[in-house]
Amino acid sequence: MKPYLKRAWAEISLPVLKKNIRIIRSMCKENTEIMAVVKADAYGHGDTHVVKFLYNKCGVKYFAVSNLDEAITVRENAPDADILILGYTPPEYAHESSEYNIIQGVTSYEYACLLSQNTPSVLRCHIKIDTGMGRIGLRYDTPEKCADEIVKIIQDNKKLSIEGIYTHFAAADSLNPDDIAYTDRQEKFILDTYKILAQKGFNLPHVHFMNSASLCYRNTPESTLARAGIIMYGLHPDTSLPLPAGIKPVMSLKSVISHVKDVKKGDCISYGRTFIAPHPMKIASVTIGYADGYSRLLSSKADILVHGKRCRITGRVCMDQLMIDVSDVPDVKTGDVVTLIGSEGCETVTADDLAGIYGTIGYEVVCGISKRVPRIYID
Repeated sequence: MKPYLKRAWAEISLPVLKKNIRIIRSMCKENTEIMAVVKADAYGHGDTHVVKFLYNKCGVKYFAVSNLDEAITVRENAPDADILILGYTPPEYAHESSEYNIIQGVTSYEYACLLSQNTPSVLRCHIKIDTGMGRIGLRYDTPEKCADEIVKIIQDNKKLSIEGIYTHFAAADSLNPDDIAYTDRQEKFILDTYKILAQKGFNLPHVHFMNSASLCYRNTPESTLARAGIIMYGLHPDTSLPLPAGIKPVMSLKSVISHVKDVKKGDCISYGRTFIAPHPMKIASVTIGYADGYSRLLSSKADILVHGKRCRITGRVCMDQLMIDVSDVPDVKTGDVVTLIGSEGCETVTADDLAGIYGTIGYEVVCGISKRVPRIYID
């Protein structure tokens, strides 16, 4: 166990990942390919291993990342894949994007010109349209004006090979009628823009806008790529809506018990004396804390699975440790493995469950598992 110290570790189930991909692929329409979103270290799952597995074992040939460093990591593990940088790359690094055959997202005419000026050869690009996310991309009142700007980008920047356009939905994970109408308008805008470009003689290979939520709740055959993000890792785009049947979490988070003690009524546990034992209890210390990405906001609120039983955190989560009530669990001893995210017996704790306790989303939970927690890949 020494390779990862058996202190705190995340187990990544590759068979579950493969099954999730198979289910997602079955959801895609005939002309839609999966684009695996592996930014933020594959949402905390470890991009090197995940990309290599998706590329070699799952047949995924399209990947999306947030920056050039991530793109280069993907290129090293997926030699012939198409890799799209969704966000900003400083123009002075355009030559590196070109050298590594990376596709750069273009967010404005000015940015396109800067990229063109800084690449000695052809740079592949997709143009981002802001149809209502309010973040980055071309923003125009009509598809006609947007198409005109795209034509201008193409004609004025011969070193840029424009291969597609894309947008991002703001509320595809909502079934609120107003949100559905909003997403409808976003989708119509980009598809109208794409059609106008074709009418002008610019037949681009790709138009894409489906994210995980769109895949689940408004699957559209006209999107040539399905950008599978959080759903690929088995978490909900929105916990109020069900996941497709069979999709499961890929990550489990484990730790061990380092110490077991009996405490008396009135004894204090952890910083700030926020937990005072109401009666005699058995308390176990666990070797994980907020420096590992297990949030202090879970103090005295979350359950940890010990021998298949739920045990509540007692007192504040520390930087490297936390304490739990194991009074109802027989035969607890130092070295016992505990589950913070995952299943034991009939009990399950998910990243979405933890997110709900302290008011965030499952994305943040898995992305927040720190680098000092080794990822162990289970075949």
